[in-house]
Amino acid sequence: QVQLVESGGGLVQPGGSLRLSCEISGSISAIIHMGWYRQAPGKERELVAIITTGGSTNYADSVKDRFTISRDNAKNTMYLQMNSLKPEDTAVYYCRVLKRYGMDYWGKGTLVTVSS
Repeated sequence: QVQLVESGGGLVQPGGSLRLSCEISGSISAIIHMGWYRQAPGKERELVAIITTGGSTNYADSVKDRFTISRDNAKNTMYLQMNSLKPEDTAVYYCRVLKRYGMDYWGKGTLVTVSS
Protein backbone atom coordinates (compact mmCIF):
# COMPACT_ATOMS: atom_id res chain seq x y z
CA GLN A 1 0.00 0.00 0.00
CA VAL A 2 1.03 3.57 -0.67
CA GLN A 3 -0.39 6.67 1.00
CA LEU A 4 -0.15 10.08 -0.65
CA VAL A 5 -0.85 13.39 1.04
CA GLU A 6 -0.77 16.64 -0.93
CA SER A 7 -0.26 20.07 0.55
CA GLY A 8 0.61 23.60 -0.51
CA GLY A 9 -2.50 24.63 -2.38
CA GLY A 10 -4.24 27.93 -1.83
CA LEU A 11 -5.27 31.23 -3.35
CA VAL A 12 -2.71 33.10 -5.42
CA GLN A 13 -2.88 36.07 -7.76
CA PRO A 14 -2.17 35.70 -11.48
CA GLY A 15 1.57 35.72 -12.07
CA GLY A 16 2.26 34.34 -8.63
CA SER A 17 3.89 31.10 -7.50
CA LEU A 18 3.06 28.11 -5.35
CA ARG A 19 4.87 24.91 -4.46
CA LEU A 20 2.87 21.76 -3.96
CA SER A 21 4.18 18.83 -1.96
CA CYS A 22 3.20 15.19 -1.99
CA GLU A 23 4.35 13.08 0.94
CA ILE A 24 4.64 9.42 0.01
CA SER A 25 4.51 6.70 2.64
CA GLY A 26 4.18 2.95 2.62
CA SER A 27 5.78 0.57 0.16
CA ILE A 28 7.75 2.60 -2.36
CA SER A 29 9.28 -0.31 -4.23
CA ALA A 30 8.45 -1.07 -7.87
CA ILE A 31 7.45 2.51 -8.69
CA ILE A 32 7.36 3.21 -12.41
CA HIS A 33 6.68 6.90 -12.20
CA MET A 34 5.11 9.59 -10.05
CA GLY A 35 3.18 12.56 -11.22
CA TRP A 36 0.86 15.48 -10.75
CA TYR A 37 -2.57 15.69 -12.32
CA ARG A 38 -5.29 18.30 -12.07
CA GLN A 39 -9.01 18.60 -12.52
CA ALA A 40 -10.67 21.92 -13.15
CA PRO A 41 -14.40 22.41 -12.50
CA GLY A 42 -16.44 20.74 -15.22
CA LYS A 43 -13.40 19.24 -16.91
CA GLU A 44 -11.68 15.88 -17.12
CA ARG A 45 -8.64 15.13 -14.97
CA GLU A 46 -5.48 15.83 -16.94
CA LEU A 47 -1.79 15.16 -16.68
CA VAL A 48 0.35 18.06 -15.49
CA ALA A 49 3.79 16.48 -15.09
CA ILE A 50 5.42 13.14 -14.39
CA ILE A 51 8.84 12.05 -13.19
CA THR A 52 10.26 8.56 -13.57
CA THR A 53 12.44 6.72 -11.10
CA GLY A 54 15.33 7.54 -13.41
CA GLY A 55 14.60 11.24 -13.11
CA SER A 56 13.16 11.84 -16.56
CA THR A 57 10.35 14.37 -16.67
CA ASN A 58 7.47 15.13 -18.96
CA TYR A 59 5.07 18.09 -18.91
CA ALA A 60 1.78 19.08 -20.41
CA ASP A 61 2.30 21.72 -23.09
CA SER A 62 0.17 24.16 -21.10
CA VAL A 63 2.61 24.20 -18.17
CA LYS A 64 5.99 23.79 -19.87
CA ASP A 65 8.52 26.42 -18.84
CA ARG A 66 6.30 27.44 -15.91
CA PHE A 67 6.05 24.32 -13.73
CA THR A 68 8.82 22.07 -12.44
CA ILE A 69 8.37 18.60 -10.99
CA SER A 70 10.99 17.21 -8.63
CA ARG A 71 11.42 14.70 -5.86
CA ASP A 72 13.46 14.33 -2.71
CA ASN A 73 14.13 10.62 -2.21
CA ALA A 74 15.46 11.16 1.31
CA LYS A 75 12.19 12.76 2.34
CA ASN A 76 9.94 10.55 0.17
CA THR A 77 8.36 13.72 -1.13
CA MET A 78 7.49 14.93 -4.60
CA TYR A 79 7.09 18.60 -5.45
CA LEU A 80 5.50 20.76 -8.10
CA GLN A 81 6.88 24.28 -8.34
CA MET A 82 4.37 26.43 -10.16
CA ASN A 83 5.40 29.85 -11.45
CA SER A 84 3.65 32.48 -13.56
CA LEU A 85 0.30 31.07 -12.56
CA LYS A 86 -2.73 31.81 -14.70
CA PRO A 87 -6.44 31.69 -13.90
CA GLU A 88 -6.72 28.62 -16.13
CA ASP A 89 -4.39 26.78 -13.74
CA THR A 90 -7.19 26.81 -11.17
CA ALA A 91 -7.95 23.20 -10.30
CA VAL A 92 -7.67 20.48 -7.71
CA TYR A 93 -4.17 19.05 -8.01
CA TYR A 94 -3.59 15.37 -7.31
CA CYS A 95 -0.43 13.37 -6.94
CA ARG A 96 -0.24 9.87 -8.31
CA VAL A 97 2.12 6.92 -7.97
CA LEU A 98 2.06 4.19 -10.60
CA LYS A 99 3.73 0.92 -9.67
CA ARG A 100 4.28 -2.32 -11.53
CA TYR A 101 1.47 -4.85 -11.92
CA GLY A 102 -1.10 -2.09 -12.30
CA MET A 103 -0.94 -0.75 -8.77
CA ASP A 104 -2.13 2.84 -8.99
CA TYR A 105 -2.39 5.26 -6.06
CA TRP A 106 -3.84 8.77 -5.82
CA GLY A 107 -3.91 11.43 -3.16
CA LYS A 108 -7.05 13.28 -2.16
CA GLY A 109 -5.98 16.50 -3.85
CA THR A 110 -5.20 20.08 -2.96
CA LEU A 111 -7.06 23.08 -4.38
CA VAL A 112 -5.20 25.78 -6.26
CA THR A 113 -7.12 28.94 -7.07
CA VAL A 114 -5.56 31.62 -9.26
CA SER A 115 -7.56 34.81 -9.04
CA SER A 116 -7.18 38.52 -8.43
